[in-house]
Amino acid sequence: MLIDYHTHHVRCGHASGELEEYVKRGIEIGLTQLGLSDHMPLLHVDPQTYWPEMAMPKEELPRYVEECLLLKAKYKDQIDIRVGLEGDYVEGFESEIAAIINAYPWDYVIGSVHFLGEWDISDFRQLAGWEGKDIFAVYTQYYEAVKKAVRTGLYDYIGHIDMIKRFGYVPDRDTWELEKAALDTVKEYGLAIELNASGLRHPCKEMFPSRRMLEYCHKVGISVTLGSDAHQPERLSQYLEEARELLKAIGFNEIATFSARKRHLVTF
Repeated sequence: MLIDYHTHHVRCGHASGELEEYVKRGIEIGLTQLGLSDHMPLLHVDPQTYWPEMAMPKEELPRYVEECLLLKAKYKDQIDIRVGLEGDYVEGFESEIAAIINAYPWDYVIGSVHFLGEWDISDFRQLAGWEGKDIFAVYTQYYEAVKKAVRTGLYDYIGHIDMIKRFGYVPDRDTWELEKAALDTVKEYGLAIELNASGLRHPCKEMFPSRRMLEYCHKVGISVTLGSDAHQPERLSQYLEEARELLKAIGFNEIATFSARKRHLVTF
């Protein structure tokens, strides 16, 4: 069972490759399931005045879903396509996010925190946002947002749950209590998380989440799915072999898959 549930495409503005290129690449490398999961349109900022190339325009969302469904049918005998969305959580915009999620027949919706207010902590162009900040305070704000995302009930799993570490900004004290509290909330609300391998190509040089967080997930029974967070077709499934090896070393023997918003555990 080879899966990759986290992928981005040309519509989002900061990735390359058409959806069909990802499908063909998935078939080429032998994926069992391919999740298409582009970014939800921006809701809390004006796309015309905000940083460019952040997410698909609102008018593209129905076209994205339509194309996903067409490709799912076209290639059904070659690869199992799951239609997803990375539904960025922004506090105060829960109703708008819910309206998007409820309007389409998703197989799964990833809950990811990229924004603290109007600051996108995942955007390399916005690193100046860290200047003068108490790093531990930023981590605290981030994990509070993660917990709020979980509590909305809008999502099927949480994406790159410790992505705050992406650019290598590390507090001068341990963050385990923040991480544990976020995972405890995931467990309480019955969500899964993803092991997002893309951290290996970012300054943190570590997958999202860390091994200690994965070990805690195994201990308390939080399910894990897999994603490469590919932004180019050639990066589809990048580092996922290492991700599977890590999960097996910790003791996982099942991974989470999703269909029609239902979670299914499969042996890998």
